[in-house]
Parts: sequence; structure tokens; C-alpha cells
Amino acid sequence: MNDNSEAKQLDLIPGPAQAHDLGARELFMPPPQAGGYSMDFGPEGEMHLRDYWRSVRNHLWLILGITALTTVLVAVYVARKPDIYEARVRIQVDSDSNPALGAFKGSQVIVNNTWEDPTYLNTQIQILSSASLLSRVVKALDLEHNQSFLNPGEVQRRSTWQSLLHMVGLGRREQPSDKTRATGGRLTYTPANGTATATDNLDEVNRISPYVGSLQGMIAVQQVKDTRLIEVVFTHPDPQVSAKVANTVADVFVLTNLEKKTATNATTGDFLTKRIAELQSEIRTGEEKLINYAKSNQILSLDASQNTVVDRLTGLNRQLLEAENIRKSAEAEYRSALSPGAALALAEKDTAQVGGMAEKLAALKQRRAELLVENTEEWPEVKEIEGQIAILEKQGQDTQKHATSTLLTNLETRFRQAQARERSLREAFDKQRSETLTQNEAAVNYHIIQQEIETNKELLSGLLQRGKENDVSAAGTQNNIHVIDYAPTPKGPVGPRRLQVVVVALLLSVTFGVGLALFLEYLDDTVDTPDDVEKTLRLPALAVIPLVESQLRRFIPGALQRGKGSNGNGHSLALLASNDGRSNLSESYRQLRTSVLLSKAGRAPKSLLVTSSLPGEGKTTTAINMAFSMAQTEAKVLIVDADMRRPRLHTIFELSNKQGLSTILSSEFSEAESLNLVQQHEETGLYILTCGPMPPNPAELLGSEQMRRLIASLEDTFSHIIFDSPPVASFTDGVLIGSMVDGVLLVVHSGKSSREIARRGKQVLLDVGAKVIGVVLNKATLRSNDYYYQSYYGQYYKGADTEAPHVS
Repeated sequence: MNDNSEAKQLDLIPGPAQAHDLGARELFMPPPQAGGYSMDFGPEGEMHLRDYWRSVRNHLWLILGITALTTVLVAVYVARKPDIYEARVRIQVDSDSNPALGAFKGSQVIVNNTWEDPTYLNTQIQILSSASLLSRVVKALDLEHNQSFLNPGEVQRRSTWQSLLHMVGLGRREQPSDKTRATGGRLTYTPANGTATATDNLDEVNRISPYVGSLQGMIAVQQVKDTRLIEVVFTHPDPQVSAKVANTVADVFVLTNLEKKTATNATTGDFLTKRIAELQSEIRTGEEKLINYAKSNQILSLDASQNTVVDRLTGLNRQLLEAENIRKSAEAEYRSALSPGAALALAEKDTAQVGGMAEKLAALKQRRAELLVENTEEWPEVKEIEGQIAILEKQGQDTQKHATSTLLTNLETRFRQAQARERSLREAFDKQRSETLTQNEAAVNYHIIQQEIETNKELLSGLLQRGKENDVSAAGTQNNIHVIDYAPTPKGPVGPRRLQVVVVALLLSVTFGVGLALFLEYLDDTVDTPDDVEKTLRLPALAVIPLVESQLRRFIPGALQRGKGSNGNGHSLALLASNDGRSNLSESYRQLRTSVLLSKAGRAPKSLLVTSSLPGEGKTTTAINMAFSMAQTEAKVLIVDADMRRPRLHTIFELSNKQGLSTILSSEFSEAESLNLVQQHEETGLYILTCGPMPPNPAELLGSEQMRRLIASLEDTFSHIIFDSPPVASFTDGVLIGSMVDGVLLVVHSGKSSREIARRGKQVLLDVGAKVIGVVLNKATLRSNDYYYQSYYGQYYKGADTEAPHVS
């Protein structure tokens, strides 16, 4: 060691070969500021688009795996589902009326005016999907034994692979096989089987209930907008079944409505027959009672000349009975006219003008139909006739409304008059009766019985007439529900929409995968990248030391390959950048060397502490390789093993550890004696001061004044002094040394070191006034950009080898 050599090392001015060895990365280092490197740190929680992209790239295989698995599973699932065919039937629901009821004058007409009752159409829609109607469909088609309905999967024999090809438009359209046609052909509608289930037959209801539920899940009923048409849509994997069931539902619905109308007339007929029989029995009983009463009271004659009081009372009774019958008749007519549609029917029956308009309207419609045979609806004469039809229909409606209003007013007036007359006659009768009770009570009672008999006879005559009208009405019953369009057999399926489902599954799986990747990145509390270092610790990342398995062993000198210590970088040796100057590892440590040398304005730091927050982060490896990289610039570099808890340098370099740093600090050694304990490693040219015997109180020794004097004396002799200390988060040894040296390097294990622990380690150093130069991100995983960088600079050094010798 001569003075010229030391001066040359202290100047740190590289020659041509040294400048070549520093590498191109030095060109990209930020310029040093007054207090070292200046970094512009944003808020720690701030996220940029590149951060999201990095999170997605870190979990790319997870996202691709979730996307591929989900998409394949959904594609197979929808491919295995059978095709769905849809059949549509349209039904027309007209107003509920019976023209036969208008044939009798004075008859009571009750009509359901469906045009003015919106609930009627909604009720019919509900009936179409009701369990009672569908149970008749099940029985009519014998669906509980039909395999086409129960097992539609046997009809479609297409494999999953064929379904996948068909889904993307590569498969050929398959025609139904003979077996499919035969299976569908067995679905035969038998009206005799489609009778309504008795309300007390619970066994039959429970038996067909599952099949009714299946039909309800396959049928959809809706009203065609702004019309009185109802559309029935039935879906099923078998096209034959879908068409047959849809048509059968329509037929059963029409039949059910007709049966309901017929049942109403039958019920009315039964009531009239029963009431007629009761009246006939009452008349016979009354006549017998009259005869017996006359005999018992010895009534021989009821001549008016013989008893004027009784005659008058009889006349009042007769008038009262007539008034009562008139009032009942008027009230019945008035109440009947208040029913929906009854007043209109009575008005039409009594209005001759309406009949004339109907004849004109029928003639115009017939003329329009004749014109439409040869012309279209746009023909001028057709449009003129349509206008006349609209005018007549409007006039007819106005006439009907006026006639209805007039009829209701007349009926109400007649009823009120009859009611008033009955009240007056009843008062007169009660007064006359009180006067004649004592005079001729027997004669009065006789006449009363006689009048009751006559009244019953009149009622019997009216009921007989009503029975005849009901028979005529039953004969003229018309169905107001008709099937407009029957459903043909569907030619192609309407579902499932396999391709759309797969595309949606693809998009959702990608979204879920990206969201999961971002969530995992959010849960990751480790320091992974230089951006994490700068955001978390507010310190510059001086270098990123990659972990490259395939290149490690050829970087280590033969003398060090026999070492048994762990290098902290995933391998058994610590010196990783000694031989191959073109490697990515070598370039990383050269970048670290350049960053350290330019970290202070004016001169490079002479004493440097390399530490970490926790054990196993690679601080010893970093210290050795950085020292070796500095030694390549012909500087005189000393490594001090200040880790008195777990010394490693003597094992790695295979040196004696009988005396070392602990010996110097625990004794009064002179400067010359201290330098005599420094050992030089011949292969690397590094100077090493081992730990020495492990003391019981390492913190007291490292924090002593003797340690300060030792550092000062070593700085006079060596260009750079690098200290390897215990982790600062576990022991105070490194913290004490950090307050004495020119700078501190904090080593962080990429992907393992916790951000909170790294922040605590940094804060511990700052609390004692240590000058933390920056962070070394160790064991980082190489990205695609790193591989490009390695390949690029590998070619750079390959060409440079022919121009200048490599300094080792």
C-alpha cells in the first residue's frame, strides 16, 4: 500500500477501462443535489394507471386461468342445454252478448259489457295460465305418459362438441329424425279426455299437479297491445310438442268458455223448473184452504149488494195487489236495466232506428268486402265506404247512448210512480180493513186467500213464459272467444343464446379476474418494486438486485465456491458479481456502486453501513458485492463484520476469527495494532476486519468512543469502509453504527419485507441522526423489461471487450 495508490483510490476518477466497466446505467442516474439524490415522491396511497397495469401483469396467469376456466365451463354448460322451440297462438276475445235474448218483449237481459270492463280481458289472461285449464290440457294430451314431453333430451342427440361448433356457426343444421317425428306424432288432442277435474277428486289433482307446474313454467300469456287479442307463447325442446300444446291450450280455453255459458243457462233452467213446481203446489194448497175456510165459516154468498164494506175492502185489496205487482215488475225492470249492457239491449229492442242503421251498416260492410276482392284497402271507393261505416257506427253509438238514457229515466219514473201508488193504496187498505174487521172478517179472509191464489197463478204464468225464453236463449248461445291463428311447428330454435352467454361469461370472468388481482395486490403488504420503495419509505431505490437462478454459479470465484455460508440471495455463496461483467447481477451492483459514490455532493461517502430491518434480507451479500464492485475501481475497500450476534464474513472468505472488531473495542489497541488485525483476501483484493470473539455486550462496544476513534483511523487508511451489522428492527447495534458513519444503505427483500417493518427500520435510523442514502431492493423478480435490458447490455459489453480490457 503506497501513498500514490491510496491517492488514486481516493480520487475515484475511473480510467477508460473503468468508465467502460461502470456501465451504461450510470448515464441514467439522476444528478446529485446538495444533500444527495433528490426524489419527488407523491402521496403513498396515490394510484396511477401503470400501478393497475402492474398489478394485472403480476397476476396475469391467475386472470387468464380464471377467464379460461370460467369460459370453458360456461361454454360446456350452455352447449349441453337442449335447443328451445317457441310456438305462438293468437286468440280473439269479443264482447259477451246473446242476440237470442232480444226476441221477447219485456224480458230481463243481463249482459257482460267487456268493452267497458278492462278487468274482463285480464281475467281471461289469468284463466289461460290457470291450473284448472292446464290440467285439462294435461289430460287431453295425456302428457303424464308422453315421452316427448317428459324426456325432451332423448329427441336432441347432438353432442357437446357439435353444439360448440354450431354455437360459433361451424355446425350444420340438423333435421328432425324419424324417431323425433314419430315421437311428436303421438301427441294427439282428445277433447273427451280434457274434462274438468272434480273439486273433490284430490287424488287426481295431486297426480297431475307436477305436469301442470311444468306447463306453467313453459307458457307465457300476454295481450297484444291496443287490441283484444291474447297471444299464448309455449316453449319446449321438442318443436312438435310446443306447437301441439300451444294449440291445445287455445282449443281448451275456447271450449271452457262455451261450457261456462251453457252451464249458466242450464242453472237458470233448473231454477225456473223448481220455482214453477213450488208455485203449482202453493196454488193447490191455497184452493184447498179456500174451500175449507168457506165451509168452516159458513160463507154462502159474497154478493156486493149484500155487503158494500166488504166489497170496497175487496176492491182496495185487489188494487193493492195489482199495485204491488206493478211496483215489483217496475222495480225488477229498473234493477235489470241497471246491470251492465241490459239497458243497451232493451233500448236496441225498442228502437227501430237502430235496426235501420244496422241494415245500412251491414250493406256497407258487404259492399266493402266485395270491393276488397278486386281492390286493396287504399282504393278510393273502399276508403269512402270505410268513412261511411265509421259515421254510421258513430251515429249508432250516439243513438244507443240516448236510447239507453231515455229508457233508464222512463223505467225509474215508472218504478217511483208504482211505489207511490202502492204506498197510497196500502194506507187506504189498512184504514178500510180496520173498519171492516169486526163486520165481515170471514169474508175478508176468504177474499185474501182467493187473491193469493190468483197472484200465484199470475206468477206461475210469468215463470212459464221466462222458462220458454231461457230455452230459446240456450239454443242461441254464441261463443265470444275464437282462435285467430293456430301455431305451426317451429322451424328453428329460439334459445338458448349460447354465444351471447359465453361472451358475457368471458367479460365477467375477465372483470372478476382483474378485480381479484387488484384485491390481492391491495392485500399485499410487501415491498416489491422501486415504486413501492419510493412511495412507502420516501427514499430512492439505489439499485434493484435481481434473483437469476441460472447465472449465479458462474459469477463466483472458485475459491469462494467452497464456502458454506448462505449468500442471502437464494444460494449458498455470497459473492455473485466477481467474474462475469456482462451479467445482470454485475450490472446491478455497478449501478449500486455508482449511486453510492454520487450520493453526496463534493465527495463520496467513506464509511458506509449496510443493514436491513429483519434477518435474511441479504445485507451481508449486498455488502460483500458492493465492496467488490468498489474494489474494481482500484479503490482500497475494507469490509468490517460488525454483526457480533451472527458473524458471517470469516466463514464466507475462510479467514481466521480469533481476533477482530470485538478484540479492538474491548482493549486499548493502538492504530497500528488495529490495522494489523485487518486481513486481505487475495483473490478479490478486499480488506476484511472480522468480528472476532462474540462478546456478551455487543451494543456497549459498538456504541463506545473507541468505535468512533476506530472509524476515524480506518478512514485515513482506506478509501471506503463498509460495515455489516445486525438488523436494526431487532437490535440496536446497527442503529449505533449508523449514527457514526457517513451513510446507511437499507436492504429490503423484494416480495417479502413488510412495508410497516421497513418504515419502522428507516425511522429508527432517522431518530438517531443516521444519514440514510437509499434502499437496495434485493432478490427482485425479473420482468420482461429487465430481460430486454440484460440482452441489450450483454451485446454492449460483448462489443466493448474488443476495444478495452475488463478490470477485475
